[in-house]
Formats: sequence, C-alpha cells, structure tokens
Amino acid sequence: MPSKPPPRQGNQQGSVSSLPARTRRLFQLFEDELALRYGAATASGYLRNVRRLLCWLEQRGVALVDVRTPDLAAYQANLLAVRRKDGRPLSAGHQTNVVKAVKAFFGFLYRRGYSLHDPAARLEYPRGERRLPRIILTPEEARKMLEAPDTRTLLGVRDRAILETFYATGIRVGELVRLQPHDVDTQERLLRVVMGKGRRDRNLPLTRAAAAAIDSYNVKARPALAAPGRSPVLFLSARGGPLNRWLVNLAVHRAAKKAGIKKPATCHTFRHSMATHLLRGRADIRHIQALLGHASLATTERYTRVEVRDLRQVLARAHPRGR
Repeated sequence: MPSKPPPRQGNQQGSVSSLPARTRRLFQLFEDELALRYGAATASGYLRNVRRLLCWLEQRGVALVDVRTPDLAAYQANLLAVRRKDGRPLSAGHQTNVVKAVKAFFGFLYRRGYSLHDPAARLEYPRGERRLPRIILTPEEARKMLEAPDTRTLLGVRDRAILETFYATGIRVGELVRLQPHDVDTQERLLRVVMGKGRRDRNLPLTRAAAAAIDSYNVKARPALAAPGRSPVLFLSARGGPLNRWLVNLAVHRAAKKAGIKKPATCHTFRHSMATHLLRGRADIRHIQALLGHASLATTERYTRVEVRDLRQVLARAHPRGR
C-alpha cells in the first residue's frame, strides 16, 4: 500500500474567521502593529505565516493561552514535511521566515501583556543556505540589455530608464515601483528610497547614464503616459497607472530577449550583477551594503565568495601547468 504523501503547504492555510473571538482580536491587533513597523509585503508574509500556525494549533485543540514552546517546536518540525505545489520541500529561507513571524507574534503578545510568557523565545532558526546568486550578467551583457529598448517609442524610453535605474542603484523592484517624481533629482544625480525594506530610507547616487535616461523619460514619455489623477508614481504603465512587479519583470524579459541574452534575467538579476561588478571594481563591501540597503553585512558578504571564473584566472596565471 503506497505511503500517504506529505501535506502540501496549501493544506495549512486555514481561515482566521474559524478561530475563537479572542484569537481573532489578538490577530487583528498584531496586524495593526505590523502595519506601523513593516512594509506591506513583509507584513503580509508575517500575517500569512501566523495565520497558518493559529489554524494548525486550532486543529489540534491547543488554545492560544495554552501554547508552550514544545507546541511551537512541533509546528516547526512539521514544516519539514510540508511540500510546495511542485513537490519540493520548503527552503531553509522559507522556514526562517516562518520562525521570524512566529517570534514576532508571540513577542508582541508578551510585550503588550496579553501573555505571561513568550513560548517562541527559545525557538531556533534553521541553518541558513549560503548560496551565491545564480544569475549574474557580465558587463557586456548588461550593456546590451540597457541598450535593447526601442527609445523611439514611449514605452521604450520608459524601459530604458527603468533598466538604467536598476543597474545604477541595485534598487529592489518593490522600491522602484513606489518611486515618485520628487524622489529623484537628476541634476544632483540622487535617488531617494522612502520606506524601503525594513522601513528604512536611503539615498542612492545615480550614474550619468541613469540620470540622463530618467530625464529623457520625464520629458518625452511620462507626460504622454500620465492620465489625469491616475497615479503619482514615477514609472507609469501604458494606461497611465502604476506599474506592478509583473509588468516591470516583463520589461526586463523583453530587453533580455532582444539583446540575445540566454540567461533567465529578472529585476533582481540587475541587483546581483551591480553588486558583483562593484566588488570586482574593488568597491568597499560596506559601501555596497549601504547601496543595497542590507541590514546585515553578512547578507552582502555572499557576493565576496570566490567564483569559478576567478579561480580559473588564478590557475592560468600562477600554476606551473596552467599557462
């Protein structure tokens, strides 16, 4: 008899409406707290993970007031059996995000006096995966992509400005789509990210090429794309509304295809490539950390790991049999 397949992630979604009234109220208060402390994407992820936990506890008859560390440890162990829709297990990064959300929720309850103890305080994070960014553009590939949009069209002018902004600043796509015209000073070649990841602001310098591309977009394309009263953001869609992540990624895919780039390039590819190119140009790691908006230097340091290409060059230059 075949063994029962492990549960899929979707089986633990649940609904807050099925929870006890007090739990629903505390969940709502936690949602209000997240709205003040985090960006929309982070808050949504925390709420999703906490909702799954609360439904899991409810299914097992564990009231919120009775939750202890072993209950949360059992839930954390259960994550090892959860499978994505494609059958793959949850990554260590995903499991870490779950633990962060659980710690944030029970820490909130303890700080606010809704709980006499914090059962999540002793939970440990899973061992992180130290992976290199998989897709890195060469400087020549980046140049080809930047020059790919047809700047004789309105959307081509816009896409060129978007790509130049990505490559110049390493900005995240979520930060880019929220930019407003007054966040960019092309005269001073300065871009301001307001309430970026972790609700942190930062100022980023623009390259001359990026400032010129944004200037061209503001003069030639944005006035024609803008619909009265539609959107205050900098980069607009063909209908004059704000861009979403999917549309921006589509613009990147279009540029890669037109440039003949076979790599699966995305918005984040420019972020990884920009950081790697700066390091190879001997930029200081802490300067790159500030540009990328990383809270921890350890996140930036993954770009410093030696690549096979660099090892081949050392071998060819220094090994007696390598020349």
